[in-house]
Amino acid sequence: MQKKSLETVLYSAVGVIIMAVILVAFNLVTAPVHERVDLTKEKAYTLSAGTKAILAKFDTPVKIRFYCTQAENATPYSVYLKAYAKRVEDLLTEYQQASHGKLIIQKYDPQPDSDAEDSAKLDGIEAQNLPGGEPFYLGLAISQLDAKQAIPFLSPDRERELEYDLSRAISRVVTPEKPVIGVMTGLPVFGTEPNPMMQQMGQQQQQQPPWELITELQNDYTVRRIPMDATKIDSDIKVLLVIYPKDISDASQYALDQYVMGGGKLIAFLDASSQVDSRGQNPMMGQMPGGGASLDKLLNAWGFKFDTSKVVADRTFAMNLGDEGDTTQQRPVWLALNSDGINTNDIATAQLDNIWYFSGGAFTGKPAPGLNETVLLKSTPDSELVDGMLAQFQSDSILKDFKPSGVQYALAVRLTGKFKTAYPNGNPEDKTDATNKTAKVDTSLKETKQDNTVVLIGDADMFYDGFALRRVNTPFGEMSMAMNGNLNFAQNLVEQLSGDNNLIAVRSRAVMQHPFTRVKKIEAAAQARYTDKIKELQDSRDKAVARLQELQQQKSQNQKFILSPEQQAEIENLRTNEANINKDLRNVQKDLRRDVDSLQHHVEIVNIAAMPIVVIVAGVALAAFKRKRNSAK
Repeated sequence: MQKKSLETVLYSAVGVIIMAVILVAFNLVTAPVHERVDLTKEKAYTLSAGTKAILAKFDTPVKIRFYCTQAENATPYSVYLKAYAKRVEDLLTEYQQASHGKLIIQKYDPQPDSDAEDSAKLDGIEAQNLPGGEPFYLGLAISQLDAKQAIPFLSPDRERELEYDLSRAISRVVTPEKPVIGVMTGLPVFGTEPNPMMQQMGQQQQQQPPWELITELQNDYTVRRIPMDATKIDSDIKVLLVIYPKDISDASQYALDQYVMGGGKLIAFLDASSQVDSRGQNPMMGQMPGGGASLDKLLNAWGFKFDTSKVVADRTFAMNLGDEGDTTQQRPVWLALNSDGINTNDIATAQLDNIWYFSGGAFTGKPAPGLNETVLLKSTPDSELVDGMLAQFQSDSILKDFKPSGVQYALAVRLTGKFKTAYPNGNPEDKTDATNKTAKVDTSLKETKQDNTVVLIGDADMFYDGFALRRVNTPFGEMSMAMNGNLNFAQNLVEQLSGDNNLIAVRSRAVMQHPFTRVKKIEAAAQARYTDKIKELQDSRDKAVARLQELQQQKSQNQKFILSPEQQAEIENLRTNEANINKDLRNVQKDLRRDVDSLQHHVEIVNIAAMPIVVIVAGVALAAFKRKRNSAK
């Protein structure tokens, strides 16, 4: 018995030693290999195909100088930044491996008064002062031959955008020449200067910076501002953005037409009821909308119509501006599109799952002969077109009288093919010479020589900073965080039409959310079930109130304070009926909220408890199996 016990101990000791040797050998062999396990659904922390394509493009080595302060005094902020710096370093190692040796990583610790600090300053890397006052460097510079790009500070708040920022900087170094992008707009997307007249009157006005969309485009392109009354678009503009062309003239539409006929790419952001049309109003306060904007002449030639008096309302995509379950705060014309309304098969939208659409219109009709249509954004069949003015002030009325059309309205479309001019008779500004009665020679283009592309979006407000970004105050200053994929959508379209698609797959992964699409559908169905009952009660209440007012008006002037017994009885009955209706209405609305809350509560329980329950059941089953096997021995 003792001999058997001794053998068991020896075998166990030898087994432990062998395992230790195997583990040490495994660590020595795999130490040079850097691999990360990415458990996110969209693989947000795995190099995308776009990044790998960018790394494969260059044949001349690219250098990345990575600056990170190795602070001796550990503070919560320095520890946090150093932990983030380690993740940046791991990502850079993956870039180096994917480049097959063409990417050279150099690491620097810019301590005060050191050569590394001088190098950081020459590269444009900025030190951030931590709350304790000590400077902390965390940035990088990328160079190839004479081209150089710097990311002065790698903010932890942009960790989800880190791969995009790195890939964009590398792409700009490898291809330093920037395409020219034109912007024609009726909104203050380039920012606003203080009004001198208002300042002279003693009223303080703050200068408004450019919208983030313009700032981001300026990082990648040469952005040229085109006036709204332009009569000619330069041919060197590769892509033209037309944002909210309100009251655009016939001459300017002709200029756009000829630009497209000449092969220029056009992205037009139209609108049915602008929330941001600036007339000194705050667009978040729901004041009078600024009206619509369209390119009616061009759209008609392309086979489409865009009614600027109608906006799209959708119960399934309706935004909830109040507490969860509070249906009185729903905005059915402010849409939060998920994958059900986004084209997942197109490169510009495939990796976007959260786009917001604010009182936008719909495109109806069929493309003209020679053109093909791709719908990028659409509503659900649980939608309808409603009056734009009514939608701003009576959201509850829209929900009460909601009648689904069963139509999936096109909210954004791409047209490709050979375009024909909307001006077959030439420039509308050309007139017959009154002196010699001779007409000018028509030199206008009638059709594109090759296939061209135009993208139409029915909402221009979606790119306003207040609707696309959340400003967050951090120890490192104010940071902007994306609330949705709106800006990514616009940038993807520009990059797709400017000829480089590689960054699209990288950027689109930065803002990925996983909304409960099934829950939204169930909520919309619950809303529909209660709509008829709520409408019936509200109509009964309105009739009672109208009857009360009618009885009051039937009294003569000298009977103003005198009522007959019959009138008193009827008024009392009407008031009692009104009170009962209001009570029933509140109860129905409470039932609706309770159903929605119950649904959300069950979903939360399943999400929180499902995995622990699975683990517990698996553990119990495994224990029972082992016990049964041991008892069998």
